[in-house]
Amino acid sequence: MKVKQISVFLENKSGRLAQVTKVLGQNGINIRALSIADTTDFGILRLIVNNPDAAYRVLKEAGFTVSTTEVIAVEVKDEPGGLSKVLEILREVNINIEYLYAFLQKATNAALVVFRVEQLDEAIEVLQKNNVSILQGDRVYAL
Repeated sequence: MKVKQISVFLENKSGRLAQVTKVLGQNGINIRALSIADTTDFGILRLIVNNPDAAYRVLKEAGFTVSTTEVIAVEVKDEPGGLSKVLEILREVNINIEYLYAFLQKATNAALVVFRVEQLDEAIEVLQKNNVSILQGDRVYAL
């Protein structure tokens, strides 16, 4: 139920994001989703890729500061209030969301929301009890 996310620390310099994507592309690694959080001096690029172990290795070898984090990928109905229902379930059990990002899946007409929460196992358990679809890592990597 957990998905490996790659996080890359990037200085706010022209071309750094291009360098990351070039290294990944040259090594046959496909980006499935991404998010960038930035400050004045640096940014954190968060990636879901088709092969997280290889992505970690090639980025590290290329000199990037890289880490992996476990997140969950939740399928949310693409309709008004779809995300709100999932967020309310987590709120009711006091699970804090550190961050999230999302993308639309054309094949299923659902959004895939990637969550980083403090209590990952508890979040998975409560979402499953409430019939929320949580995707396995292998399925997310293959999108």
